[in-house]
This record gives sequence, C-alpha cells and structure tokens, in this order.
Amino acid sequence: MMRIPRLSGVLSPFCLAIASVLSAAAPASAQDNYEIQVYSYDTVPPGRTMVEFHTNFTFNGSKSTQDGMLPTNHALHETIEITHGFTAWFETGFYIFTSARSGDGWDYVGSHIRPRFRVPEKWRWPVGVSLSNEIGYQRRRFSLDTWTWEMRPIVDKQLGRWYLSFNPTVDRSLHGVNSGKGFEFSPNFKLGFDFTKKISGGVEYYGALGPVTGFDPLREQQHQIFPVVDLNVSPKWEINFGLGVGMTRSTDHLIAKMILGYRFNL
Repeated sequence: MMRIPRLSGVLSPFCLAIASVLSAAAPASAQDNYEIQVYSYDTVPPGRTMVEFHTNFTFNGSKSTQDGMLPTNHALHETIEITHGFTAWFETGFYIFTSARSGDGWDYVGSHIRPRFRVPEKWRWPVGVSLSNEIGYQRRRFSLDTWTWEMRPIVDKQLGRWYLSFNPTVDRSLHGVNSGKGFEFSPNFKLGFDFTKKISGGVEYYGALGPVTGFDPLREQQHQIFPVVDLNVSPKWEINFGLGVGMTRSTDHLIAKMILGYRFNL
C-alpha cells in the first residue's frame, strides 16, 4: 500500500503525546507504513468527495539504511487521500505519500490511484463486498519496488454491536527487487465493537506473508496487531487511531497511527 498539506496542529501532537510515554522495543526491518487501514466495503456516495489524512509515526523501526532504503525509526509518514464517488457502486481514490525524519528532511515518497467497485445494496447480499485495485509509484529510497499493484477484495458484516471486516489482499511488484516473486498475500482483518453510538473499539491485524505460491519463512513475514478506537462523531467524519506492535523481526515494532477524514458535498 502506498500514499501535501497536513493537519500538524491535530495529528503531530497525537504522535508526540504517545511518544512521551512509550519506550522502544527491538530493531526491525523497513516496511511500508503510509496507509494503515482495514477497508470497509462501502464507497463514497456519488457526487461527494472525501479527504483523509493518514498520520503514522514509527517509534521503533529500522535504524540504518537497508538495501538502499532510508531508516524508518522515528519517521513520520503523512499521507493525503482524496476519494470521489462517481456512482452508487464506484469510487476512485488518489494518494500522495510523504515522509519526514530528523536528518533526512521532508520528502515526497510517491503517489497511487485506486478505483473501487462494490456490490450495490439493492442486491441484498448477506455481506458487504467490494474490490479495490491500487497501482502506483514510490521512490526507490523508500521502497524496494518502485511500481506496485494491489488487488484488495473486501468482505464485511455488522452483527449487532460487533463489526467484522476481512481484506484478503494480494499485491505484486511491477518494477523492482521483488518483481520476480509474482503475487504476494497480505491479509488484513478487523474486529470491532460498538461501546456506544459514538465510540467503537477493536483490533486490526496487518500481515505480509510472501508469495502465494509459497510463503516466506516466519522470521521474514510481517505481522502487526493494532488495538484501535473509532469515533463516530458525525456521518461526515472518519476518525480512527491506534498503536501497533510488530510480532516478527521483519516488522517495525511500534507504530502509532491516526486517520482523520471528512466527506465534502463536492
């Protein structure tokens, strides 16, 4: 997954507040942490535009240049996502990814485009289903692969106060070090619970297991768990934040994330 204006007055203090009370864990390898999100099946309504800011801060990541990629330790990733709904079942999103780190400055990382189709509600399927395709470019100093393609099926269901979403994502490198690996499996999952009408909590899982024809050894896979909170303050707003822990040596070990989005009638 890949992603400039930013809401520094809202987002950066969030990261700094957590940084003041948490300490680092163990070293990890670099990975892409620009858009950390488990998708729901719904799309932006036709004629409306949603603008989202994804802010992710790595408290404990890679501390040296690896395979030509800059370290992720204490890196702040700011992403802007702009999504427009064209029909009741089709939207397109556009991402701009940036990275800031002491000593490296603030850098443009890359851009992606993401069309998405969903099954219309009038079909009355028992679960929500949509399919996202994301393709784009990222600079070599931030990724082993400069052009990538991601196919993300999305299946979700609201069961009373419980919410489940599964994104069995497959992605592949179109140009770069991993272009010969073919499709790789990167599943995401979310389990949420509505404590009130406005506050939900849950757990999000993000994985990168390796080629679908044969997974990487466990130590080379990436696995992250994020306890998260969602604030449902208004149908126009999207607010999600959490703190993620990496469970393998190839995963950045401690990451804070926040998503702040607003739906405009454009």
